[in-house]
Amino acid sequence: MLTTYIGLIRFGFSLVFGAALSVCFAGMEHTRRNRFAAGICIFILLLVQFFSWRLFGLDLTSKLYPLIIHLPMILFLTIYLKHSWLISTVSVLTAYLCCQLPRWIGSIGGAVIGSELGEHLVYIIAIFLAYYLFQVLVADTLRQLMQKSVKSCILLGAVPLFFYLFDYITTIYTDLLYTGAKGAVQFMPSVLSVLYFVFIVLHYIEEQKQAIASRERDMLSAQLHGAHMELISLRQMQSAAAAYRHDMRHHLGILQSMATEGSIERIKTYLNTAQSDIDAITPIRFCENETVNLILSSFAAKAKNAGITMTVDAKLPGSIPLSDTELCSLLSNGLENAISATVLRPDPKHRTMSVKAAVHKANLLILIENPYDGKILMKKGLPHTSVEGHGYGTRSIAAIADAHGGQAIFSASDGIFTLKVMIPLRDRPSAYL
Repeated sequence: MLTTYIGLIRFGFSLVFGAALSVCFAGMEHTRRNRFAAGICIFILLLVQFFSWRLFGLDLTSKLYPLIIHLPMILFLTIYLKHSWLISTVSVLTAYLCCQLPRWIGSIGGAVIGSELGEHLVYIIAIFLAYYLFQVLVADTLRQLMQKSVKSCILLGAVPLFFYLFDYITTIYTDLLYTGAKGAVQFMPSVLSVLYFVFIVLHYIEEQKQAIASRERDMLSAQLHGAHMELISLRQMQSAAAAYRHDMRHHLGILQSMATEGSIERIKTYLNTAQSDIDAITPIRFCENETVNLILSSFAAKAKNAGITMTVDAKLPGSIPLSDTELCSLLSNGLENAISATVLRPDPKHRTMSVKAAVHKANLLILIENPYDGKILMKKGLPHTSVEGHGYGTRSIAAIADAHGGQAIFSASDGIFTLKVMIPLRDRPSAYL
């Protein structure tokens, strides 16, 4: 009689263990209200289990377990704790799988002690140890993996689901496993083998994706760093121009001495040299924004040296709630690509490109158009290139626009490549850096 009652107590502990682990795996904010609700849910399930045992017996209660215990637990996690049905189901199935650890410990303990009562007592003790280990070592990692993606959650739930079905079909609803049926004995090892190799393949694919994403993040970071350094260089040129203008009185003094000596040719040579130096370091004023002026001036000079006619229509205010580095990256990458494509045009008359920039209805708008030769392949909305190390400029533009809730549209039609950037302007720190 004592063994029977201890067995029933073990049955109750098993329910509490599985339900508590289900909540732990799914995740719950540890407020007094939530703890009370979880406790009430487990208490109700214990009452249902007890009355089912009294009315139908242990064997039928075990067969009804998925309906009277597991399904209500899934509903509690889904409805009250607001988890997705997939996470709730996987949490319950995984908790059921975890029940095997104390079961095995109980079996070993019973074999050592040599009594069924000893097995029940060891099982109950093992439940506390198992719960502590799963809560400390498994719960957080499992919860993060389930929340990572639907695919990840399905993969995590595959083994618990197959084991759940296998256990109920072969030991509870039938006795196929105990009779040594060949199919039943081989089923679970075969499933585990298949899932093992599926996991290896999918893990390798995921590792490759993460490696590619890491390289792209590094390249985008390098793009922004390069834009930052270029901006520093342009500002140094601007400072040099200011210093040159400050020293103008010295140049005038030299010119006056040459004029006194009557050295007209020397004066002409000196003026030409000074004019060239000033032109090389003095930015053209396109708009009120200093950063944009520096960038446009630099690329206007590059375009001119490459034999390209670059037209600019910029109407930007002095202050834009976008970091200078991001502005530099947006314009520099777009203009660099435009110049690289335009310079390849065989006819010098067709080497023309244009850039427009303005703020309209609290949106930063940038439009860059340039001609191109050949065919441009678009992939996921971005120009695709097979050349190693290229293509990161367009990704950087798209990433910056996306980080600020905007968009970058690339299109190629009738020999004209177009970049359109729209970024909502808000008075907040950069979302990208």
